[in-house]
Amino acid sequence: MKEHKSYNKANLLIKVIKYGCALCVGVLLQATAMAQSKIAVDSVLILPDSMKAFTIENFYELILQNHPVAKQAQLLNETARQEIRLARGQFDPKLEADFFTKKYNGKEYYAIAGGSIKFPTRFPIDPVIGVDRNSGTYLNPENYIGDEFGYRQFYAGFSIPLGQGLITDERRAALRQADLFKTISEAEQVKMVNKLLLEAAKEYWQWHYSYYNYRLLNRSVTIAADIFRRVKSNQEFGEASPMDTVQAKITWQQRLIEQQEAKFNFQNAGIQLSTYLWDSLGNPLTLEMSWAPVLQQEAWRMNLRDLEVLSQQARSNHPELLKLGLKLQQLEVDRKLAAEYLKPKLNVKYNALNQPFDPDWNSSWRLTENYKVGVDFAFPLFLRKERAKLAQTKIKMTNTQLDQVLREREIVNELNSTYTQLTYLHTVMGQQRAMVSGYERLLSAEILNLEQGESDLFKINVQQEKLIQSQTKWLKLVAEFEKQKAYLYWAAGVRNLRQDTF
Repeated sequence: MKEHKSYNKANLLIKVIKYGCALCVGVLLQATAMAQSKIAVDSVLILPDSMKAFTIENFYELILQNHPVAKQAQLLNETARQEIRLARGQFDPKLEADFFTKKYNGKEYYAIAGGSIKFPTRFPIDPVIGVDRNSGTYLNPENYIGDEFGYRQFYAGFSIPLGQGLITDERRAALRQADLFKTISEAEQVKMVNKLLLEAAKEYWQWHYSYYNYRLLNRSVTIAADIFRRVKSNQEFGEASPMDTVQAKITWQQRLIEQQEAKFNFQNAGIQLSTYLWDSLGNPLTLEMSWAPVLQQEAWRMNLRDLEVLSQQARSNHPELLKLGLKLQQLEVDRKLAAEYLKPKLNVKYNALNQPFDPDWNSSWRLTENYKVGVDFAFPLFLRKERAKLAQTKIKMTNTQLDQVLREREIVNELNSTYTQLTYLHTVMGQQRAMVSGYERLLSAEILNLEQGESDLFKINVQQEKLIQSQTKWLKLVAEFEKQKAYLYWAAGVRNLRQDTF
């Protein structure tokens, strides 16, 4: 009889243990199944309805419209226009007038008055017209004008350099330099904006990684907390061991620490991103909490032929190479001007007096009569100053040519290096994405083993940990890949880092 009762108690205990284990396994299965669905990387990338997509294109547009550096770059065009205006000012017609008189003891010794207007041109000739009125008892004979027309004399003439200044001069060189400066300013504008957008792109993709990594770890905390709560509840009913509860709690605490670190990084990334946000009035903006980064994934189609096209484009349009080429043109202008100074000064001035109209507007023209002509000549004997200036300019040209060759080589190598890194990252991204899928399958297999009683909570946690790590690494690779894409277009000198071809 006693043996029969002992047998019944043992049988009942076995049934209770089996029921408790089955219930515990059921709880774990339910929690891990929920974890598997919630922690999938694709679900993390789907934005909730409460969030507003903030793409890299939206970010670039705001920067180009309102950022102070972008506005400074726009001012370069205005600066160049004013430089051209300044240079053209040397060709403005100039009105001149003077008057001198002397009276002593009631006598007018002399009264000399004159007015003229000069017309500087872009050719080596400067026309001038004017009128003089000179009178007085003690007037210098050089300034004497007969009283036929009331002591007035009308003149028209020109000055022309036959030596130094015939081919070019300072004012024509300054105008050419100003025209080149305008193109240099455009290249500098592209350089400034591209540098700004590159730094902004790095911050955007860091924010992108931080945001989705935070979402991923936030979900992992929710899952770990749910598992811990369920296991603890089962322990209270005697359906789970204390060690399972400790293990679940440690996992939850670890996930919580990781989540807090991810939140800190996400907040810092948002602060750094806000540096580039300004409104139309020049006031700094704060990143809206409802904005979320978006990855508009496109197939990476760039190949070696495309890289060669991009390299050729960089050789032709890279702002730094353009600036060096334009600097060479400016130095060529300086060289021509320096060579012009090797010539002697030989300026001829000719004024026809009272021709073709006299002060009474009677038409006449006699080239060999009633004229005033003069010649200026000067020539340094050793030309040391002029030859040194020319030699210095040639040295600067050689240095600039060497800089141009070196910089072109550096740009092409930089493009090749960046392309190689992009190709590597693209390959690793695909492999990492495959690893994520593999870890998801492993987690599913571990859940299946749990159903068959061949697994436990420890193994489930290990697989979840590996899955989270692989997903985090994939997100980091995505961000790094996008940063390198922006760097590639920056290295190529593509305006606004936008390339529709690739």
